[in-house]
Amino acid sequence: MSDEKVIEVKGLTKKYQNLTAVNNLDLNVYKGDVFGFLGPNGAGKSTTIRMLLTLIKPTAGDIKIFGKPLYANRNEIMRKIGAIVEKPDFYMYLSAFKNIELLGGLYGVDTSKKRLMEILDTVGLAHRHKSKVKTFSHGMKQRLGIAQALLHDPELIILDEPTTGLDPQGMKEIRELIIMLSKEKGKTVFLSSHILREVELITDRMIIINKGTTQIEGKVSELLNAEKITVTFELESSDSVENVIAESSWGNKLKAREKNEFIFDVGAEDIPAMNSFFVEKGVNVSAIIPKRSLEEYFLKITSGGAV
Repeated sequence: MSDEKVIEVKGLTKKYQNLTAVNNLDLNVYKGDVFGFLGPNGAGKSTTIRMLLTLIKPTAGDIKIFGKPLYANRNEIMRKIGAIVEKPDFYMYLSAFKNIELLGGLYGVDTSKKRLMEILDTVGLAHRHKSKVKTFSHGMKQRLGIAQALLHDPELIILDEPTTGLDPQGMKEIRELIIMLSKEKGKTVFLSSHILREVELITDRMIIINKGTTQIEGKVSELLNAEKITVTFELESSDSVENVIAESSWGNKLKAREKNEFIFDVGAEDIPAMNSFFVEKGVNVSAIIPKRSLEEYFLKITSGGAV
């Protein structure tokens, strides 16, 4: 990961009379990141994004993008950012190609057929470039929105809830597109979402906010590896199994039992040793089911549980 900061936010605050939507928020996004911006509805995510895009002004705090103060260098910085905020809008009775051609003209960018077809190909819509947008699925419209955001070849892409309302296939397509933009095109992606499984699958680093305040920030892999997990061992069901477990070093980590399922709170590193232990003791292990997801972690943080 690069140590070059693309977004640097310090003490960012936004107040509306008696409501504090964002409260002393700090975050850092590095070049090449797919950065997950997580929080429940009402946590302050959209307000933060609007401040990053200069759509609203902060009450307090500093924002630097590409190493420069945002508001003092607004025009220069915004030319390097592509964004989708909420649902992208299009001319429904025009083709996908015509829509981005018109938008490209407004942006003053290259609208040659070759260039626009390259962008449509990037988002997987080249084969439908002549189709009217009214015939597109929700997922295709989201991909066309990303095509719009790519028209001026931005260095930073900000996506606000891009998979909301999509079916599993549509979510998969957007996920693969975001990964491709990062890994193959070298884009930095700032992804706001409350769909936690999606963020776990595609982001390098993340921040969780709640009530406008940072709860935790860091590499997804490190934050998850720091957590204990719940693992279910499906074992040969007999009274002797409980005796074997009680005599083991994991006896005090048995959380629950349901028929032949024994549920432990352990570290990931314990699982291979536990499996070997049961096999050595002659206990048949029919399944091992670990559960450690960003969703569990997210719920723990936002519910005020200890880390």
